[in-house]
Amino acid sequence: MQQADEAGLRLVRFLWCGNDGTVRAKASSLNGLEGRMESGIGLTVAMQAMNSLDQLQPVEGMGPVGEIRLVPDPETFRVLPYAPHLGAMLVDQRQLDGEPAPVCQRTFLKRMEQRLAERGVRLEAAFENEFSLATQVDGEFVPIDSGLCFSTISATAAQYYLDELVGALESQGIVLEQYYSELGHGQHEISTGHAPALRAADEQLFVRETIRGVAARRGLIASLAPKPWPENAGNGGHIHFSLWDEGGARNRFHDASADDRLSGEARSFIAGVLAHLPALCGLTAPSFNSYHRILPLYWAGAFVCWGHDNREAPLRVPSVFWGMEEASTNVELKAADASANPYLAVGGLIAAGLDGLVRGLEPPEPVEIDPATIDEQEREQRGIVRLPATQEEALDALAADDVLLDALGPVLAESYLAVRRSEWTAYSEGGEAFEQQGHFLKY
Repeated sequence: MQQADEAGLRLVRFLWCGNDGTVRAKASSLNGLEGRMESGIGLTVAMQAMNSLDQLQPVEGMGPVGEIRLVPDPETFRVLPYAPHLGAMLVDQRQLDGEPAPVCQRTFLKRMEQRLAERGVRLEAAFENEFSLATQVDGEFVPIDSGLCFSTISATAAQYYLDELVGALESQGIVLEQYYSELGHGQHEISTGHAPALRAADEQLFVRETIRGVAARRGLIASLAPKPWPENAGNGGHIHFSLWDEGGARNRFHDASADDRLSGEARSFIAGVLAHLPALCGLTAPSFNSYHRILPLYWAGAFVCWGHDNREAPLRVPSVFWGMEEASTNVELKAADASANPYLAVGGLIAAGLDGLVRGLEPPEPVEIDPATIDEQEREQRGIVRLPATQEEALDALAADDVLLDALGPVLAESYLAVRRSEWTAYSEGGEAFEQQGHFLKY
């Protein structure tokens, strides 16, 4: 309350991310904020059955009758630097008896963190977000530049936007690691620092909001849609991850004696993610638009495999950095984008990897070439199968994966699948322009 008052705030948004992956909010004025921080803001139970087209789906218990509470976590309080007199907090969704709502995605990630804690470890994660900057001319989205990958011309075209973006992230306590202009016209990428799973997912929502909010201030449109233009490069939301001791003293993925510095725990975790990867895509690359990005030869990782510095593998083991070998040992999930709810994406990643740890799985041999160039018969023999080619295939794989369904729980799983399947139906019946409009401005 003191921080909000000192910052001269007039409204504080209570932010959440739905099953459709969009960020939504209700706001409190400072009058009554203290009480609402304890008792929450009311929300219809129907919202978690709402898809990204604002079409309510017939999910049991998620109709016009009933309410939950949006209860903010004060640890997530931020003054939003891109909006006048505005702050925000992230929320947990609670039932009227105060218990966590079974549909609460943030609570799901907390449960997955607790499962890891029972083994004395925690997951550290970091997001790489690619996004596109555009203007709108006669109803068409037009990239702000047509420069080359890593081009300083593209970086210069966006330099005033980027300066404001970096400042806005820093003022919210979000560490920016790297920036560069990417392959697509108007496309840029930022990497933020790693953090324990829940905080990383929380910060991912603030990063998404900040990318778009700063763009709006400058008369631009920023889109994190997986495939903002059919003819342009896709936007990934890659997730880097590693396991650490609970206190953060030791990277459990690192083994200095191994040729590739990967520990046995890292290999088992990788094996678990690979075993569930087609289903996991239903959480990490969950939109209709996602599957216009995950294609062979597009560096998005379209086959079930892993490899060292292989940017065509959906699970890439990056080279470590000199003098930071332990700290930089991690794995990158490339089959992920910002149309995902980050709590579901990271929570699903934990559930899959944990299954590999529990069962002591070993991953197959790494693939050190582009898997698309391997003979189809050899790929089949080595189990290098194609990842889902459509949103429908990914959701079918998720619906058939008992490990991930059990982790989600029946209420969250049913509502999530209903929402995402309805999007598949809607966008399948629409055209290219309908798909672009439905994703460009919402992610």
